[in-house]
Amino acid sequence: MSFSDRIICLTEESVETLYLLGKERSIIGVSEYVERPVEATFLPKVSQFVRSNVDEIVSLKPTLVLGFSDIQKDIASQLIGRGLNVFVTNQRTLAEVLSYIEMLGRLVGEEAKAKALTQDFRAKLAEMKKKSSQLPRRPKVYFEEWDQPRLSGITWVSELIEACGGENIFADKSGAMARDREVNDELIRERNPDIIFGCWCGKPVKTERISARKGYEEITAVKKNYLWELSPAIFLQPGPALFVDGLDQMFSYIRKAALDVS
Repeated sequence: MSFSDRIICLTEESVETLYLLGKERSIIGVSEYVERPVEATFLPKVSQFVRSNVDEIVSLKPTLVLGFSDIQKDIASQLIGRGLNVFVTNQRTLAEVLSYIEMLGRLVGEEAKAKALTQDFRAKLAEMKKKSSQLPRRPKVYFEEWDQPRLSGITWVSELIEACGGENIFADKSGAMARDREVNDELIRERNPDIIFGCWCGKPVKTERISARKGYEEITAVKKNYLWELSPAIFLQPGPALFVDGLDQMFSYIRKAALDVS
């Protein structure tokens, strides 16, 4: 049995990466929140993001457990304490996401496939930057990751917005930790975004609630009804989804606002 014969994925990005690397048969357990690819939703669910069924995971006898972020440090500690191999990463930028895919490729014996995949993603990112540079203007974007408290987008989201021709109004608050990304309505109104994206982790976005906030009627995005919900399964996981679908979706919205001269 090899190191990667029986893999449990505590978050979504590792699942999609393994499928793209042709290692889907190695996956024996996934997060309850997995959505990509749809085939993975039928795999055994063994974990939420901040809680996992440690006894069940141990009983499945995985050779490798994959996780993401410091938020999963307690889960990782328990699993390591039970004698399991655990690999947890903290990628926060697009460059780090690409490095993660290559690291995972080496870990599961698919280094060549991983490098080919990241080469394609780098080419797509470069092409998007070139295409977006031809837009007549750069719309100002507010990306809301959570509503109470208001949290702006993490670093990879900020980079995605910029690559697609937008200007993240909270680029100065796109740190790794949630507390670094907390904003308020006064700041949002003051920076007056042309676009508002709602992408709430774990619950659907109510765009009508956003537009009804006090003073938001004066925000350009609300006046033009440029409020859109984005999928957390694409934009809030630091993995292939950002490149596979995220770039194209983000660009389509930003382009619409950039070409609006009314």
